[in-house]
This record gives sequence, structure tokens and C-alpha cells, in this order.
Amino acid sequence: MVDVLQLDNDTHLLKQYYAGHQMESPNGGFLILLGVRPAADGTAMGIFECSVSSLRYELVIPKATRTERRKVRDAIEAGEDPDCPRHGHGTRLVRAGKDLVCTACGVAYAKA
Repeated sequence: MVDVLQLDNDTHLLKQYYAGHQMESPNGGFLILLGVRPAADGTAMGIFECSVSSLRYELVIPKATRTERRKVRDAIEAGEDPDCPRHGHGTRLVRAGKDLVCTACGVAYAKA
């Protein structure tokens, strides 16, 4: 198994990730998203690789806030297909088991 380094849970880094911007690596270069792993507690883990050093990093993606969950429930009650509150318009939530989850960030926002 490959050792994975922990990235700081920096709000600036998370904002760049949600917006789809390039994220700078601690070693120079940029971070490339390899995948997202949802966790049972509602958080998710983003796995990134540095474009220069090939080191791998983890970034903890926090679970949905009450405001985000309420926004999704309101959209469902209005008969709309909810978008991810963090990624915005065009990133639809999909059903994964009993949850509505964003495929881009791995966070569950509502029960289906």
C-alpha cells in the first residue's frame, strides 16, 4: 500500500476544489484528483497526486452542513432535481444506496 500524506483541511484549498480550479501541490506543481472515497460518518476523502513528485495526498472533505441539507430537501420538495450545494449548478446529486450523494465530492446531502 502506498503511503498517503495528509493535506491541511484548508478552506482555501477546498474552495479551489469545489470550483474546479487547479490546486497547488506542497511540492510545487499541481494536485491531480485520483478519486473520492465517501466515509460512513458523512465526510469524504479526496485522493490527489502531485504532478511533479508523484506523492499522494489526502484531503478531508467535510460532511454536509444543516444549511446544505436543508437546501437539498427544499429542492426535492419543490419537485426539482437537486444540484450539489458546493459544486453548484450542473453537478446533480445521484442516489447511492439510501442517500443522495455528489459524485464530485462524495458527500451525502439527503436521504432518498
